[in-house]
Amino acid sequence: MRSYSLLFAAVLCGGLTLSAPTWAQQAPAKKPTTLTPTGKSTTPAAPRPTTRPATSGATTPGTRPAPKATPTTPAPAAGKPATSAATKATTTTKPATPAATVKPAVPAASKPTGPPLPANLNSSDPATRYKNGKTLLDQTRYELAMQELLPITAPGSKFQRAPEAAYLYAVAASRAKKWAEAEQMLNLLRTEYSQWPNLPEAFFLQGQVSFEQGDFENGLRVLSQLPPDRLVTERENMKAAYLPRVKDKTTFQNLLRAYPQDATLARAYADKLANGGWYTEADKPQLDQLITQFALDRARYTPRPRAQKKSTYNIGVLLPFEFADPSWETRRKNQFVTDLYAGMRLAQDSLQREGHPVQLFAYDTGADTLQLKQLLALPELAGMDMLIGPVYKSGSKILARYAQQKQIVVVNPLSQDGDLVLDNPWHYLFEPSTATQARQAAQFAFTRLGGPRTAVVLYEDTKDETAFGQAYKQAYEALGGRVLQLRRINSDVEESLSAGFAGLDLKTIGHLVVASDGKKAGTYTLGALKAQDARTPLITYASWLDNNRIGLGQLDARDVYFVHPKFVDRTGYGVRRVRQLYTQRQNLPPSVFALSGFELLYYFANQLHQHGPAFQQQLANGGPVSGAVFQGIGYPDGSHDNQYVPLTKLERLEIEVLNPVGIR
Repeated sequence: MRSYSLLFAAVLCGGLTLSAPTWAQQAPAKKPTTLTPTGKSTTPAAPRPTTRPATSGATTPGTRPAPKATPTTPAPAAGKPATSAATKATTTTKPATPAATVKPAVPAASKPTGPPLPANLNSSDPATRYKNGKTLLDQTRYELAMQELLPITAPGSKFQRAPEAAYLYAVAASRAKKWAEAEQMLNLLRTEYSQWPNLPEAFFLQGQVSFEQGDFENGLRVLSQLPPDRLVTERENMKAAYLPRVKDKTTFQNLLRAYPQDATLARAYADKLANGGWYTEADKPQLDQLITQFALDRARYTPRPRAQKKSTYNIGVLLPFEFADPSWETRRKNQFVTDLYAGMRLAQDSLQREGHPVQLFAYDTGADTLQLKQLLALPELAGMDMLIGPVYKSGSKILARYAQQKQIVVVNPLSQDGDLVLDNPWHYLFEPSTATQARQAAQFAFTRLGGPRTAVVLYEDTKDETAFGQAYKQAYEALGGRVLQLRRINSDVEESLSAGFAGLDLKTIGHLVVASDGKKAGTYTLGALKAQDARTPLITYASWLDNNRIGLGQLDARDVYFVHPKFVDRTGYGVRRVRQLYTQRQNLPPSVFALSGFELLYYFANQLHQHGPAFQQQLANGGPVSGAVFQGIGYPDGSHDNQYVPLTKLERLEIEVLNPVGIR
């Protein structure tokens, strides 16, 4: 029989040991431009070099020593990294489920490219289905492999190779990041086929599935059930990869009490203390005990002296200003960057007036990572108290590694990709990640909507919306709800929209979720609800409020709830004051990017003044608070993306926030 250890290692390695993303080809190297913006203009203008850090009210440009900048040509935005097998999820392990309850995911339509599909799909012959499933797995057509293998996994199928089929189904589900389906099948395999000789491979995969769903205690327990001589190196590598994702200090300490002899767990916790910003003087005895017990390198695991609180802090802002290209096209493309920085400058003035001064040092990263790498070679960067930027994903990965090495908090201003802040205690997202938005929406639906706790989730065929759909299903079902259908759509294709709604009885489900910014998705969804005369509650994105194909009256007349992370109450005092000050300075009202820049700097600069440069533990101990202009911001329980997501609804054509800060 083929070694299932080798098979699993080949299938899983992309998620544990080969997870480095593939970047788009970068443009030729350019010399970095460093500067400190200042100045005042009638429109938000790109900052200019000065001799000193930008301070409130500075108006005279000068010269500041910086590497010479050579003319640059705008490079295309760095490409998105390939999706790795490991994606963070948060659900809990469920008890063993009978075979009849394991449901296949809705298969994606096969694409015209790639190797030919196996012959005789959906065959009545179990051996043919088994062979087809293995072929589809090799072709990375994971959802089709799941569909082909599912009928031959149940004990009632009487198929001799049912255990192998169940294991391959679980492997396919894990590679498709369908952790709930993988978990159900592994529970079936362990309970119904307990004598299968390759069961250790199922335990190993169960460990990964538990880790991916945030159930670290169960992951360690399952791995401990492996025979002592099986997959020793692989299981330690798995623990080393996932344990740094534990966000809560108390959770880590509970794991240490449960597994006091686990060297990998001890090293991961010691690293959190020494290098992750968790250390306090009260931790010294335990850290010394771990270093002695597990013979850890004392120099590596000795915490650096905590930076003392200061009267003012230096903040590096690394954004793609692209000064070397003054063309109208580039300036227009980069208007969001200029607005973002203009908002920070306004916040700097407010902080100065409140007695919490910060100095901003702006650096032009350009549009490629080579220029960013040259900037990070500047000695002055290592002396910053905090870093902000960049905006492109490839650069974010590089800056995050630098920040972790130098132990400087870095905040990404715009990304909603939660994968960027995994395993890095020094990296934060100012925005709530896509998965966090889904989880908050699922919690709102379960606790506030009432009616049958069932849902249908449709999501756009993109990386972010796929993450939203899967996170929503996991969170809603973890709470006790049930997602009847999880379907992928392409709103630009009428046939895809039609297939997405095909066979749905919209009158009987508890609520409908449509994760799509597509204009056609909005009109089609409302049309489908009207055709069935269904009053089903609908959860979707706030971008539907700006869809010119939908009247606000249509949205007001129904129970439509919006995931609205950038909602701004224009009647609030803080918003009115910021708009007034910004308009006085720039002669035009602030964009959402300008408001983001203001809120980001105002919030994190105050954290610096309250707690000093290593403020991670203080963030983890606090809950969301009201923002200066946005509804709320907070990083409780060790989260590294903003955990507050406003849910809104139109009432008499006015937007109301249904879950204000303090009401969950």
